[in-house]
Amino acid sequence: MDPRSIALLGFAGAGLAWLVLAGLLIARHTGDRTGRLLLVAVSLQIVWSLAHALAFVPFALAAALAGIAEALRNLAWIVLLVHLIPVTASRARDPHDPVEKARRVTLVVVSTLAATSIAVGFLDPERDLVFITSTIMAVAGLVSVELAYRNTLPARRWALKFMLIGLAAMFGLDLLLYSNAMLLGRVNGAWWIARGYANALLVPLIAITAARNPEWKLDIGVSRQVVFHSSALFVAGTYLVLMAAGGYYVRSFGGDWSEIAQVLIVFGALIALVVALASGSVRARLRVFLSKHFFSYRFDYRDQWLRLTRTLSGGGADGEPGELHGRVIRALSEPVESPGGALWVRDGANYRCAAATADAVLRPPIPAGSPLATFLEEREWVIDVAECRADPGLYEGLELPADLHAPDSAWLIVPLRLEDELLGFVLLERPLAPLKLDWEVRDLLKTAARQAASYLGVQRAVEALVQAQQFASFNRMSAFVVHDLKNLVAQLGLIMNNAQRHGDNPEFQADVLETVQNVMARMQGLLLQLRAGARPVEPPAAVPLNETLASAVASKHGLRPTPEVEIDAAVGDRSVLAHRDRLERVIGHLVQNAAEATGPSGRICVRARRDGGDALIEIEDNGTGMSEDFLRNRLFSPFVSTKPHGMGIGAFESREYVREIGGSLDVESTRETGTVFTIRLPLLDCARQQRLGGANG
Repeated sequence: MDPRSIALLGFAGAGLAWLVLAGLLIARHTGDRTGRLLLVAVSLQIVWSLAHALAFVPFALAAALAGIAEALRNLAWIVLLVHLIPVTASRARDPHDPVEKARRVTLVVVSTLAATSIAVGFLDPERDLVFITSTIMAVAGLVSVELAYRNTLPARRWALKFMLIGLAAMFGLDLLLYSNAMLLGRVNGAWWIARGYANALLVPLIAITAARNPEWKLDIGVSRQVVFHSSALFVAGTYLVLMAAGGYYVRSFGGDWSEIAQVLIVFGALIALVVALASGSVRARLRVFLSKHFFSYRFDYRDQWLRLTRTLSGGGADGEPGELHGRVIRALSEPVESPGGALWVRDGANYRCAAATADAVLRPPIPAGSPLATFLEEREWVIDVAECRADPGLYEGLELPADLHAPDSAWLIVPLRLEDELLGFVLLERPLAPLKLDWEVRDLLKTAARQAASYLGVQRAVEALVQAQQFASFNRMSAFVVHDLKNLVAQLGLIMNNAQRHGDNPEFQADVLETVQNVMARMQGLLLQLRAGARPVEPPAAVPLNETLASAVASKHGLRPTPEVEIDAAVGDRSVLAHRDRLERVIGHLVQNAAEATGPSGRICVRARRDGGDALIEIEDNGTGMSEDFLRNRLFSPFVSTKPHGMGIGAFESREYVREIGGSLDVESTRETGTVFTIRLPLLDCARQQRLGGANG
């Protein structure tokens, strides 16, 4: 590639780089005076780059435009530097102040030089006066850099140092270029071409400075991940270039074995690079270095918050939900590059070691009243283990348990406190790279620990709720079982009451045997249900309506009045999906309630008919009936009964079961007229009825 093309590429690339920076500055739409001056300087830097690129096309008047653009560019940067002097030094605008005098003199001199350089450059861009004015302006630029740095408070220099370094390099290169041109009467071509590439390298330095000065209100966000990977790539590329240069040197001057040596050098360099990139310690040291020297804050808090939430919620990088205790350790260890640690959680009167990394050893429990637990609960301090062991006075005389962790790897103890309660604590192992434990690290760990403690608190609350629900379910099932037992006892009591009068009657004896057999079968079913829990032992099956109704009424044959059964032919051979014994129990309970409300001289009718795709089972009586208020507020309320020995859960259990199998239970009643309970259940279609009947038959 010829020198003209190289120069054109360099200045065009510089213009593109500065254009990207200008776009980031403009995207904010707002900025203080310093931000606007920076945007003007960057814009003139773009014009300067493009004007010099046009000079190599060639383009008419390009040389004159390049000289004018250079003078304006230098003036803009110097004005920005002079503007920063009183702001960063916090000096009052006193006209007698030495710094204020230097600032004014510099502005006057630079403005005069810029005007002279523009005029001379426009008339004759190759006259010696242009070299002289450009040299003086470069000196003025260096003086402005020195004034800005010297008069900046030491605590604020880190915010400006990268821009000052870049501008010092830019003005220094101009000084060498033009002072050499003054001596030789011509510009060095190689140095002139290098200016484009040199100015392009200044863009990252200006961008970092803008990001470090939020008061400029510049919306520049340098992603830490991008910086980390770019820096790693840059270091790797530089390393490979140096190794390649070494191999080339060996090949050129190494004799007969030079080519073999070159191959071995490059091969070994590649292996060493892969090993370094795969090393967690090397990556950790690079992250610490970048966070310390390139960013105003050590951590990217947006990234840390997203990572913390993703880890605790079970969406880690491996995609596995994992166990919460292990996720808590990982959430606290990753930000500080720790390889892991151990977690103690409250369990009664002790804190037990609930989880640990693969390399950690589970430790004995820590009593809740121990000095360590009390200190963490009261102070919520992050404890440096080595510091505490060396000087307990720094932690109010706290003595750490000797067997808490291996002394050579224990690093920090982070409390997990929710409100005023210490749920546990995490002991982190030493990080892969040395990390200074300052206020930022402590605040990050305390904030992350509070978030982790909230997850542990939620888990504890959920476990308590599940346990309470299990007890509630057991109590509810017990109430249903007691209710069924009450009905069975009532049947046995009826037999005993009639035994004295009808004991010698063979029909009565047959009824007694049948009733006892029925009671025994139902009690066995209750025992199976108690073993299996509140849910049925078997899944629902096809239950024939006619047989179920007949069996339910037959189980209440001792009642008076005797129920009448009317089954419509449309549902006589149809089935519903249910549990036969439970459906019989529901119908039997409603029949028994009707008998108790009617009396021996009343009438009870059990009907089954079809309504579209549903079967309707109606239990009607002409008894005392129920009031509207009782129907609305008390009938289906558990543990509410008007009977002296009633449990108050029969109607509730019946409705819940009918709903469970996809039906509904409705009631209509009028005082002193009677009551109608209507069970609506979906009928099985013929094909499914045959399939289920065959499967269960």
